[in-house]
Amino acid sequence: MNKTKIKKAVKKNVKIAQDKGNQIKAIAKSEYAKLKKDMNISPAKAKELEKKAIKEYEKVKKQMEKTAKQAQSYMKKNPGKSALISAGIGAALAGAAAMMITGKKGGKKRK
Repeated sequence: MNKTKIKKAVKKNVKIAQDKGNQIKAIAKSEYAKLKKDMNISPAKAKELEKKAIKEYEKVKKQMEKTAKQAQSYMKKNPGKSALISAGIGAALAGAAAMMITGKKGGKKRK
């Protein structure tokens, strides 16, 4: 596999991971809104919780950016290994997404 193909594969899987992160963010935001409504908490407390959630999100975002930079550096130094790792991550993400979509947790359902 040449460097161009490796870069494309890694870039594709980074994009998949980013998309999954955005989906998780959207779900968390939706669930937060439901929880806020169901808990019947004060607006001040809701605002406090929202600030904490945003702070944690920003921490995770910074860590993801740092990790992405480290991954890019590793990819440049080890293109062959990077392609294999990228393929493995892509397969794992696809499997996780398939499980989430189908709602199966333990393989085939028994009758």
